Amino acid sequence: MTKPKIGLALGSGGARGWSHIGVIRALEERGIYADVVAGTSMGALVGAAYVGGQLDVLEGWARSITARRLATMIDVNLTSGGLVEAKQVVKFFNRLEMPTLIEDQKIPYMAIATDMRTGREVWLQKGPIVEALRASISLPGIISPVHHNGHWLLDGGLTNPLPVSACRAMGAEVIIAVNPEAKKYSVMWQPPKPAVNESWEAVKSALSLPMRSAFNVFNNGNDKKKTASRPPNYFDVVATSIDVMVDQVRRSRLIADPPHVLLEVNLANFTVLDLNRAAEAIEAGVATVERETAQIEAMLE
Repeated sequence: MTKPKIGLALGSGGARGWSHIGVIRALEERGIYADVVAGTSMGALVGAAYVGGQLDVLEGWARSITARRLATMIDVNLTSGGLVEAKQVVKFFNRLEMPTLIEDQKIPYMAIATDMRTGREVWLQKGPIVEALRASISLPGIISPVHHNGHWLLDGGLTNPLPVSACRAMGAEVIIAVNPEAKKYSVMWQPPKPAVNESWEAVKSALSLPMRSAFNVFNNGNDKKKTASRPPNYFDVVATSIDVMVDQVRRSRLIADPPHVLLEVNLANFTVLDLNRAAEAIEAGVATVERETAQIEAMLE
């Protein structure tokens, strides 16, 4: 029997998207390999590393991230359209040493972005892969938009957070979609336990003194407040607002265009900015595949 053409749709989710690495590893252990890959935001990054043969490099880097190392990648520029201009992130993308062009990847690949002028999704299938990745991760309010081929592009999660349709357009016959934002009971945000946030402190320490004062405004001086009285800070509001919006878009699109297999990774205690918690997210991705192995194999028979 001829094996069906498998499409892997990797959804948005910020730091939760590290779980895609675990999903891919677990699928490969079961002899399941994607024939086409489409990714949005963090899904675009993991997907690109996968098709470009550099998933090991990306996983090693992700597992090595500490709060202080993360701080070295924060290049604040409030005039760039976001808090972070992400030039250091682009340098990291280049260090992955993937084939330069999307069309040169080993497996057909697509990254999803959003056109800021029209509000429509953009399918990036040709051209420099680093530019496509940078566009797809342009999280509104946090990472600045990108000017690409005459258009200003934002994060693809705003329009197509789980790109099932892109995989289908590339000819996939069986689509496995990975949603890293399947939060149990749909809890979008809750005050964290009262403790100093290590990632936050590391970021502040990397900034100049004037910028630390500005960031204290974003944080509302909340690090040491009791949980019961702690109001959400700037990052809480932006991240949760994006989560709420993306969740609604995802639900609507899945109703109209469902995958054959939907892998829901529950990382309820994660925020989109917890990039230094890759090991936990990767383990959650592996566990999700283990839980759904029977369903996956049934669809591929």
